[in-house]
Amino acid sequence: MTPPADAPAFLEAHGWGGARIEPLAGDASFRRYFRVHCDTRRAILMDAPPPQEDPRPFLAVASWLADRAFAAPAIHAVDLTRGLVLLEDFGDVRLRETVDADPGTATALYGAAVDLLVALRAQPAGPWRAYDRTELHREAGLLVDWYCPAVGASVDQKEYRAAWDEVLGLVEGVTPVTVLRDYHAENLMLVGPDRALGLLDFQDALAGHPAYDLVSLLQDARRDVDPSIEQAMLARYRQATGEGDAFLDAYHVLGAQRNAKILGIFARLWKRDGKPRYAALCPRVWAYLERDLAHPALAPVARWFDDNLPPEWRGDPLVLATARGLA
Repeated sequence: MTPPADAPAFLEAHGWGGARIEPLAGDASFRRYFRVHCDTRRAILMDAPPPQEDPRPFLAVASWLADRAFAAPAIHAVDLTRGLVLLEDFGDVRLRETVDADPGTATALYGAAVDLLVALRAQPAGPWRAYDRTELHREAGLLVDWYCPAVGASVDQKEYRAAWDEVLGLVEGVTPVTVLRDYHAENLMLVGPDRALGLLDFQDALAGHPAYDLVSLLQDARRDVDPSIEQAMLARYRQATGEGDAFLDAYHVLGAQRNAKILGIFARLWKRDGKPRYAALCPRVWAYLERDLAHPALAPVARWFDDNLPPEWRGDPLVLATARGLA
């Protein structure tokens, strides 16, 4: 987490000369983040190095959100050539740690996060690429591309796609909304004395089904969400929007699709990128996926999993691969 060599010059050029730069965090991509201190001011430096990263989608979505009074970080300075962006600092108080420390806050804070999604769906979708069947198939395919080979499972890929084809119609034919795609407790900051929700990690926004971000929030790959909270928040969202059983079907279809995708991504992060900590998150994701597969709308996909990835193939791929002599 050494700051990029160009950072001091970038900061100097934008009125932050002599600032102290402290490592803050990285993520699953090539992006890195640093906290910048200059006198009494603080900001966040995003290092999104080209050609691996392009900060322009983040800037576009941040502007779109801010124009509609959603709390995206203000942009202080940008250097696209170097891939450097200076952002408003939302602080260190995340929804995740707040709820973990005091579970009694879960209903209020998750309720606020659900209400934000209700407000977001009231806006026409931004000018983003469609989250369509082609993209949903591609993402679901990450499970057979990465997870299955990692654990040594030989599966029927043609039937996998066919099973998804049977259920993806349940998420089509609705008015699209802006889908932030990584809307969960570690990307929701509690900002200021009123603990307003600040948004992070939205650069991959697409125009898609309104249930997707709700799944991302309530079937969180990085923390256990109590099933009672999931059900209460689903009810809250449906009451606020008037959504019926078709929305519930779509919620579970997208839950299964998202969790299958995440299993593939986490296996890839372990196998290709040398980040084994992601493999250890997979048992939680399997638990969510199995709950979704139990929903009647997912019957064709559930049959495929029963036939191709029965329980002994479900879990931490590093542990499973080690047991089979593959790691």
